[in-house]
Amino acid sequence: MKKNRMIAGTYLLLSLAFLGCNVKKEAESQKAKATWYLDGFVRPAGKNPVISPLASTKFYCPMRGDSVAWEESDTFNPAATVYNGEIVVLYRAEDNSAKGIGSRTSRLGYASSKDGVTFTRKAVPVFYPSKDDQAEHECPGGTEDPRVAMTEDGTYVLLYTQWNRKIPRLAVATSKDLVHWTKHGPAFEEAYDGKFYNMASKSASIVTRIQDGKQVIAKVNGKYFMYWGEHHVYAATSDNLTEWEPVLDEKGELLKLFSPRKGYFDSALTECGPPAILTENGILLLYNGKNRSGDAGDQAYPANSYCAGQALFDLKNPTKMIKRLDKPFLQPTDDFEKSGQYPAGTVFIEGLVYYQDKWFLYYGCADSFVAVAVSPNVLATDLE
Repeated sequence: MKKNRMIAGTYLLLSLAFLGCNVKKEAESQKAKATWYLDGFVRPAGKNPVISPLASTKFYCPMRGDSVAWEESDTFNPAATVYNGEIVVLYRAEDNSAKGIGSRTSRLGYASSKDGVTFTRKAVPVFYPSKDDQAEHECPGGTEDPRVAMTEDGTYVLLYTQWNRKIPRLAVATSKDLVHWTKHGPAFEEAYDGKFYNMASKSASIVTRIQDGKQVIAKVNGKYFMYWGEHHVYAATSDNLTEWEPVLDEKGELLKLFSPRKGYFDSALTECGPPAILTENGILLLYNGKNRSGDAGDQAYPANSYCAGQALFDLKNPTKMIKRLDKPFLQPTDDFEKSGQYPAGTVFIEGLVYYQDKWFLYYGCADSFVAVAVSPNVLATDLE
């Protein structure tokens, strides 16, 4: 009997060891399959665009002193995050459909979804120019092109463009519920004695990480870190998430991390997209690239079209680019991505959400609609 128990115990130990080896091999196999970039994005069939203009919603504008159809013209360039277990998209909306580009005001609308595809929208904007201490920066053009991310304690940080039709400025606001906001003003207002206050700035991708299944703002080398810029890609750091210092080169000028490439889809400009992600391979930045015409651009894509790219930066030196995709991972293909305000074709990515073990990428289409693409693929950061 004792001998049988010894044999059974030995068999159990061997079985557990074998099972452990299989689990380890499976984890290693998953990690091997995970690329340094996010791929596998698919547009849900028959679901896009997920947000379109509405002429029926009215809003009393405090600056105009009148009711306006605040989202009748175009709805595009969305930020995205998770709140109370649902995806929330903050989308740019323009009024005055009868007027040309540049004569409208932008505000941010709020849409929520339990599946990431079907949205319920609030009837009024949640972020807009008002009679506050930022009016000189935001009127009459409005608040544009948001990116949003959440801290570990549930504070949402909004990075957006203030547009007074003179100088576009990257600005910061914070909220606990994505509806009630505190504006903190231009991100670079105090840096280097205001050296960059009157310089055009926009498009910021703050660094995040996946923690306990949630995407939260992370620190890099002890500081908050973001990539920003709409022609070249630059960087900035912060101790408090509201006041930012651009990273400078040895001459005291903005350090260029990467720039447009002749002959590629990003030959005209490189503009930062949604929040960047810490992975085991490096810091992943998704960005927007605009294509030049003729030999200066990539002739596989239409002239002046916007496509989406990805770049990887060193974990220890976040200003050092390691890799960059030579071809876009998302490009305009559907009719609604090649019409509207920008018929050359646009997929302009600004919102990336990790939700229910998938990645939901929200983007503006031809400066007129919001669409989504979904990927079930993993990054090395997803593997515990």
